[in-house]
Amino acid sequence: MASPEQLDLTARSGRVKHARRLATRAFRDKVGEFLAEGPQAVREAVDAGVVLEVFATVEATERYADIVEASPDWQVVDPEVVAEIADAVAPQGMVARCRSVVRRLADLDLTGARLVVVCADVRDPGNAGAVIRCADAVGADAVVLAGDCVDPLGPKVVRSTVGSLFHLPVVVERDLATALDAVRSAGLQVLAADGGGDLELFDPGLDLAAPTAWLLGNEAWGLPPERRALADKVVSIPIYGRAESLNLATAAAVCLYASAQRQRALLDPSPLRP
Repeated sequence: MASPEQLDLTARSGRVKHARRLATRAFRDKVGEFLAEGPQAVREAVDAGVVLEVFATVEATERYADIVEASPDWQVVDPEVVAEIADAVAPQGMVARCRSVVRRLADLDLTGARLVVVCADVRDPGNAGAVIRCADAVGADAVVLAGDCVDPLGPKVVRSTVGSLFHLPVVVERDLATALDAVRSAGLQVLAADGGGDLELFDPGLDLAAPTAWLLGNEAWGLPPERRALADKVVSIPIYGRAESLNLATAAAVCLYASAQRQRALLDPSPLRP
């Protein structure tokens, strides 16, 4: 439990400079820390037990007494200090410095996993965060960011997960083939979502109830042939209207919910009651 402490910190103070440097990936990787901004993200980080310290304004301290109560170290600072640390254009009054929550592939236990997302070369922070949030919503077991992906601990990704970053394992693995070998070793089929798929998502020959790892590609160019070749099957989402395609986050949501619904129906085949 934290006792709010009023500190005479400025933008030139060492602790503030340290926190501000967490805006860069190199420094985050070096020290194993990142920032969570805003009450929702900070609350989730506190619940996950990864918060090192919180910088908050007087107003935020008074408004969010429950987060103050649960936080290990709460520092009351001027709004200018929060603005100096925060990445958001309009900071919400608090920023937490946290221990990294990114896992290594070698430390990920996929025993019994039924649904995993593998993102290859996803570059947009908003898309990466939305995929993590969607994976959390469907009850997926993990998200793997493979290849040349955006840093999941970047401030824009953290914000766009809306706290889901703290709810399920998120793994960074440079080599896509290694990541897919790991999910296959755990008994999951690998389905690549791509517009040029041999099967459509709702094809009766596609077993969506089986343990599955969905492979998603880059926002601009999707999955190149050499990436698609790593999957067991390539699946397209049918387009019934005139749209050229779906964006990455929407495609991820459709595929994940299709699998989750089939898997839940298999585990609990009882009919829905009115």
